[in-house]
Amino acid sequence: MRFVIRAPVLAALVASAACGGEKAPKPESALPAAAAPAALPATATPCATCKVIEVLATSDEKGNYYSPKEIAANAGDVLRFKIVVGVHNVNFLPDSNPGRTGLPPATPLLQLPGQTQDIALTFGTGKFYFQCDPHAALGMIGHVTVKP
Repeated sequence: MRFVIRAPVLAALVASAACGGEKAPKPESALPAAAAPAALPATATPCATCKVIEVLATSDEKGNYYSPKEIAANAGDVLRFKIVVGVHNVNFLPDSNPGRTGLPPATPLLQLPGQTQDIALTFGTGKFYFQCDPHAALGMIGHVTVKP
């Protein structure tokens, strides 16, 4: 005896197997406001005498890294993190910056080449360490020294 499965029947079987009767997870937008991470503006405007410093975030045969990873800047300058390749974020962890307050929240993960995230250097002077959360263990870290 030979069974022939018609396309509509096959599609129905695949759809029912894929669903599995489980409820779909709630989208992030359905989370209460308190649970949603604070978003940073995608672009920031530096002061009239300040500059924008571009920092490239990439993954390639050399590894995962920021370029430059050591930055000298002035208070009010803006760090513009730009994705070259890979999925990256920027996080000024309190543990890596002990005693510092007003640090920006971790940025969302950026995924598309050319996508940027700006961080205005308005949280003090001194040396601040930052990292890419998914790649910190692989050495994707950097620091900015902010002068008054």
